[in-house]
Amino acid sequence: MNLYHPVRIGNIELKGNLFLAPVAGYSDSAFRSVCIENGACFTYTEMVSAEALVRNNQKTEILMGRAYNEKAYAVQIFGGQEEIMEEATHIVLEKTNCECIDINCGCPVPKIIKSGAGSELTRDPEKLYRIASAVVKAAGGNPKDGGKAVTVKIRSGWDKPHITWKEAAQAALDAGVSAITIHPRTRAQGYEGHSDWNILKELVEFVDSRVPVFGSGDLFKPEDAKKMLEETSADAVMFARGAMGNPFIFRDTTSLLTQGSYEPLPADFRIKTGFAELERLAAETSEKHACLEMRKRFSAYSKGIPNGAALRLQIVHAATIKDYHDIFDDLLR
Repeated sequence: MNLYHPVRIGNIELKGNLFLAPVAGYSDSAFRSVCIENGACFTYTEMVSAEALVRNNQKTEILMGRAYNEKAYAVQIFGGQEEIMEEATHIVLEKTNCECIDINCGCPVPKIIKSGAGSELTRDPEKLYRIASAVVKAAGGNPKDGGKAVTVKIRSGWDKPHITWKEAAQAALDAGVSAITIHPRTRAQGYEGHSDWNILKELVEFVDSRVPVFGSGDLFKPEDAKKMLEETSADAVMFARGAMGNPFIFRDTTSLLTQGSYEPLPADFRIKTGFAELERLAAETSEKHACLEMRKRFSAYSKGIPNGAALRLQIVHAATIKDYHDIFDDLLR
C-alpha cells in the first residue's frame, strides 16, 4: 500500500494526504502558504468564532482569507448553537471561496467549552448532530448535489470514564459530513500525555470507508506520520504542533513516504522561508504585528542551525523587519 496517496473530501480532489491542522494563533494565511510551498496537501484556517462572524467582527474575517497559493482550503468554525452556526456558514460562503467548512468539536479550552462548543460537542452527540446538520444544510447539502464539503474534528471523549468518539462519529455521519478527523486525546488530557492511536484505528474500522478519516496527535517528525499511517490505516495525517515553525515537515514526510528517506534542509533555506512568512504576514496585518508574532516562529526556524541559541537571544527583541535582517543576513550570504 502506498502511504502517500490522493484523498477525496466530498467533491474535493487532493493530490496527497499530508494536511496542516487548524492551529489557534498560528494557521494564518502566511504560515499556510509556506506549508503549501513545502508540500502540505490541504490546509485549515485557525478556528473562527461563529458568534463573532454573526456580529460582523472584522478581525475574524481576516482569519478566513485564502493564501495566494491555496488551491483548496477549509475554514474551521466553532459554536454551540445550531442557528448561529447555520448563519455563520452562510457568512463564510459569502465572504470566502473556501472549498470546505470544518466544525471544531474538539477544542479543550474552558472558554470554548463554556460556550457549548469544542469538546462539549464530542460529549453531547445529539447536539453535535444538530449543529453538523445545520451546517451541512447551510452549505448546500450533499456535495454530490453541489453542496460544499463539511467535515468535523472530534476528540476521543470528555475524560477517561466518558469515551464518546463512536457516538460522536455516528452523529457526524448521520448529519452528512464528508470526513472526520480525530485527535485521540480526551478533553481532560488537553495536550498532555499521549494520544491513543488505537482509538484512531478503531474509528477507521468503525467508519468503514463511508467517509475518509484523518488522524491528528503526537505528529512531531516524519517518522511519526509514517507510523500513524501504517498502524491505523487513516486516510490522511494532520500536523499541528509538529508543523509550528517547521513547515519543512511536509517536505520531509513526503520524501520519507515516497522515497524512504529525507535530508535535513540547509540553514539558509530555513531562514529564507522564515523571511517569506514574515513579509507575507506584514503585508496582511502590519509590520509591528508580524515582527512580534514571528519571534516565536523564527526561534523555531533557527533550531538546529549554527549559533542558534545566540541568535534566539536576539530574536526575542526583534521589532522590525530590519532587526530580523540584522540578525540573519550573515547566514544568507
